[in-house]
Amino acid sequence: MPSGLIALLDDVAGIAKLAATSLDDVAAAAGRAGTKAAGVVIDDAAVTPKYVMGLTPDRELPIIWKIAKGSLRNKLLFLLPAALLLSAFAPWLLPPLLMLGGAFLCFEAVEKLLEAIQGGHDVAEEAVETHSSVELENQKVSSAIRTDFILSGEIMAIALGTVAAEPVWEQALILVVVAILITAGVYGVVGLIVKMDDIGLHLAKKQGAGTQALGRALVKAMPVLMAILSVVGTAAMLWVGGGLIVHGLHEFHLDPIPGAIHHVAQGAAQAIPAIGGLLDWLVNAIGGAIVGLVIGGIVVGALHLFKKH
Repeated sequence: MPSGLIALLDDVAGIAKLAATSLDDVAAAAGRAGTKAAGVVIDDAAVTPKYVMGLTPDRELPIIWKIAKGSLRNKLLFLLPAALLLSAFAPWLLPPLLMLGGAFLCFEAVEKLLEAIQGGHDVAEEAVETHSSVELENQKVSSAIRTDFILSGEIMAIALGTVAAEPVWEQALILVVVAILITAGVYGVVGLIVKMDDIGLHLAKKQGAGTQALGRALVKAMPVLMAILSVVGTAAMLWVGGGLIVHGLHEFHLDPIPGAIHHVAQGAAQAIPAIGGLLDWLVNAIGGAIVGLVIGGIVVGALHLFKKH
């Protein structure tokens, strides 16, 4: 009996070690998947603050909380089951779907660039003038959750592509971890961004020259930060979207473009070995962004021609 108990305890310890190793693998894979989706995450963080424009300060955080709950619902109730079914029954669909998602990101980025070049009307001001506060709030939440569904779909698809070789139960755990962490991270940062000016105003009213200076600096920094986020978000969409298309071309053995980018990246890395890794990433990112700009331009041009007809 004692020897049987010891054997049982050994088995339990072995199972515990296996579980711990699996959880470590899940955490590492979730980190890789989250990193791959970084471009979409940046754009999500850049896009969301516009949905609280035109609302009173006391409604900003409640609105962000509503959008965050909608985002998590999108990921866990709709996109996660769809991703697992895709992985189990039609994994061959993942590369073309990722390429389509990449093309959509490129299209969105080029649309933003054209908007910035051509200028446009202030949609937020129009909404304030034409809707009551309750209608405006509901409209903004609904619009944000619809936009989030597309971005969340990209995040989950990119994450699934990163862990497609793992067992289904690990894929499920990894996607749950990615969904929760990215949602918390994005909307936590968004909450901080939209309250930055309020924090600045509060500090500016405090005693002490240093505190007041910090408060004024935060208020002044808000428009600059939003402009930077917009630029970074657009660049990230081009780099990630183009990168997905380049990777898809490689998967389908259409290697001239992926091969050319890889060749230039390897040459740059070998030229300056001290920062070889950085140069390799940078060249791949720029190459992906150039491909993204071309694809996005083609999609935008085609859609504009279609609208004319």
